[in-house]
Amino acid sequence: MSDTVLVTGGLGRSGRWIVDRLAPEYDVVCCDLDHPGYEVDPAAGVDFRAVDLTDAGETFDLIGSIDPDAVVHWGSYPSPTRHAGSKVFHDNVAGAYNVLVAAGRADATVVQASSESAYGLAFAEKTPLPDELPITEDHPMRPEDPYGTGKVVAEEVAEMVHRRHGVSVTSVRPSWIQYPGEYACLGLDSPADGAGNCWSYVDVRDVAGLVARAVEAPPEGHEAVHAAAADNYLDRPTAEAVEEHFGELPADCDLDGEESALSTTKAAALFDWTPTHEWRTASEESVEGPTLWH
Repeated sequence: MSDTVLVTGGLGRSGRWIVDRLAPEYDVVCCDLDHPGYEVDPAAGVDFRAVDLTDAGETFDLIGSIDPDAVVHWGSYPSPTRHAGSKVFHDNVAGAYNVLVAAGRADATVVQASSESAYGLAFAEKTPLPDELPITEDHPMRPEDPYGTGKVVAEEVAEMVHRRHGVSVTSVRPSWIQYPGEYACLGLDSPADGAGNCWSYVDVRDVAGLVARAVEAPPEGHEAVHAAAADNYLDRPTAEAVEEHFGELPADCDLDGEESALSTTKAAALFDWTPTHEWRTASEESVEGPTLWH
């Protein structure tokens, strides 16, 4: 019998790709606010449940009844600008607490969506110069917005859940997620619009691959890792673009050519993961998206 993996936010834009990636290997339960409303073929390996993650009773009941081997917590508001800031912070933090604590009580491995926004660069009033380049997972987290702040809190919840329940938690900090044939990062009005993350990005397929590796080979304790492409999307040296925009480089700067501003060395060491997609080819690819019911 296959292990059971519960994926929250599984009907979301990137969540669908994660469900699709996991379904051939696991019995996947896809959870979102609404049920898709059709009869699901049991042979597909994907079941669907509707749940409000901000409701502790619903969340604990769902995870307790399913008793999954792993939980991928991907359900959250993805931006501080599309909803009221108080709602983004409250709902994302409440959802993370409910899901992670319920997963800990179920002795389930956890992989959760954190964000590069935790560093306080992407949504800052005035984007600060990073302390280091490339940015490692040890970079100080100084968010100025409700979304990034909520992700910092979610990672603290992860630390608490590991201490109390002893389960493994991986917090994936993706860069700006792009989709094959639809690379929004290439359509910015000005290069300055991408300075908030130093022109980093990541293909959704690479994100799904990293999640799968963290489910398959969970680390000890709580670990945060970046998910980013190997290069920037500017077609020019990263350090050159940073210096031009900010007027200087951080004292700790060791970038090679178009190397991404987000280091993925830790993900490679922990999970033997490296990104395999880059904008020059992926932006033009015609790839059938996930259907969730193969």
